[in-house]
Amino acid sequence: MTDAVALNGSRAKPANADIAIRIWLGCVIALIFAMVVVGGATRLTGSGLSITEWKPILGAIPPLSAADWQEAFDKYRQIPQYQLVNKGMSLEEFKFIFWWEWAHRFLGRFIGVAFALPFLVFAFAGTIRRDLAPSLIVLFALGALQGFMGWYMVQSGLVDRVSVSQYRLAAHLGLAAIIYAAMIWVALGVGQPARTIKRSWAWLSAAGLVVFSFIQIVLGAFVAGMKAGFAYNTWPLMDGEFVPDGLFVMQPWHLNLFENALTVQFNHRMAAYMLFGWAILHAIAMMRTERAGRLSAVFLAGAVTLQAVLGIWTLVAQVPLSLGLVHQAGAFIVLAIAVYHLHRLSRGLKG
Repeated sequence: MTDAVALNGSRAKPANADIAIRIWLGCVIALIFAMVVVGGATRLTGSGLSITEWKPILGAIPPLSAADWQEAFDKYRQIPQYQLVNKGMSLEEFKFIFWWEWAHRFLGRFIGVAFALPFLVFAFAGTIRRDLAPSLIVLFALGALQGFMGWYMVQSGLVDRVSVSQYRLAAHLGLAAIIYAAMIWVALGVGQPARTIKRSWAWLSAAGLVVFSFIQIVLGAFVAGMKAGFAYNTWPLMDGEFVPDGLFVMQPWHLNLFENALTVQFNHRMAAYMLFGWAILHAIAMMRTERAGRLSAVFLAGAVTLQAVLGIWTLVAQVPLSLGLVHQAGAFIVLAIAVYHLHRLSRGLKG
């Protein structure tokens, strides 16, 4: 009969412990995905600045009385977004945006608890391998950093702006993508024997697809932060041209990459074309030369194709809430499949 292994790795761990840990991590991954979707809704509804304070513990309690609601509303009315964009908003209208932001923050707190408590239970039960524990600790630290990053982002919109900084938004969403991808990788490896990765052309190409999927998410965050998706709502042309004028009108030139709405959207489009072509060619090459990872390569190419179609649809429809959320969710689905595909190649697994 096999014994559970303690964190010091002194004993062998049974398979049912691996299954339990995978289920736990899978649930946290699903919560992170939900967090991304709710975060997108918070952004698209303009709700992100409705809570002007950061109270990691007490902030979990929403206003409970009319006086509490009025106090929260009065604080919101002091920031530029209310004074320049939402002046005259009623208390009921404020409650709508407040609940979106409160749900986003509450879900973040819930994810922290959903990760930390089971980790402690598994640790005290001695069912976490010594080689797995450091990865889980790093993931928890990244999650804590993400909470701080969220407030750091909100702060940028409380004084001199009517929305958050696109730089901080990109950092916040980018860190979410890193945590999400890393947790998927760790979950897939639970209970699997360590293997030496063979860095074949297929593996390097798959790794590049993971990295490029992440880059495209960050580029999308700049589009969202600049509200660049609400302009140039034609496809395949932008402002009547495939390569529009005005891409580098700002000086120094590199500011255009992050602060020129035309350039920001153009870069997101071009990156989408590159990712689409890369995924299709990768899948074709995999079908012809590789045995491992063929099916996941095809699924990845299909997901990228669907995401490209969603992106075009969202753009020409001028970013309605429903399509905006589906498109953001699609980006994280593509990233998940890319990580899964790379993991299978790393272990030489079929499918």
